Amino acid sequence: MQAKTQILALALAGATALGANGAMAADAPSTFAGNWYLGAGLGSARAKVEDSTVTSVLAGTGATATATSRSENSIEGKLFLGYQFNRFIAVEGGYFRLGDFKFDTTTAPAGTLHGEMKNRMGWNLDAVGSIPIVAEKFMLLGRVGVQSSKTTDLFAGTGAAGTLANPTPSRNLVSYKYGLGAEFDFTKNIGVRAEWERYRVSDGFTGKMNVDAITASLLYRF
Repeated sequence: MQAKTQILALALAGATALGANGAMAADAPSTFAGNWYLGAGLGSARAKVEDSTVTSVLAGTGATATATSRSENSIEGKLFLGYQFNRFIAVEGGYFRLGDFKFDTTTAPAGTLHGEMKNRMGWNLDAVGSIPIVAEKFMLLGRVGVQSSKTTDLFAGTGAAGTLANPTPSRNLVSYKYGLGAEFDFTKNIGVRAEWERYRVSDGFTGKMNVDAITASLLYRF
């Protein structure tokens, strides 16, 4: 009876130790210097300026668009602060700027319309999932979150398109964002990321537009 009791006690002790070790591994991965981290990124953003946006801007002027050229690429950047709950889940809050996007339209009757959409600033809160791949130094990332952004427009026209009712509209929009990427940690403190993210922002007028950002980021864990 005493032997059985000792065996049972050893088994319970072993199970408890394994459970504790598993919890510690999940909550405080040895590859991380700490749970908090800071990061900064710079990259390229591409927007899709819809024909419907141009049509909406011209509404009420009596002019219609005949041809439109677009400048839909810009430099973008972001700053972020994150908290790593375990090796799989983190939450990030950040500030981003997606850049400026432009278009030039010829109209009928004869005239022109120039537009600039300035995505001055935005804030986001994301849940970030990670899957360690190689020795917990290289991992794949996925994120989904919410964002609040502001777009300010500047429109100028000639001919019939010069009678715009509101040449400097500005709008805020709260919407979703998501993305995919990869991270490599050189040390417990220093890592780099490459990510693609999709933002859904206002066109500053009556509609919305997608902005895709490709970003390289440096992060520091402390």
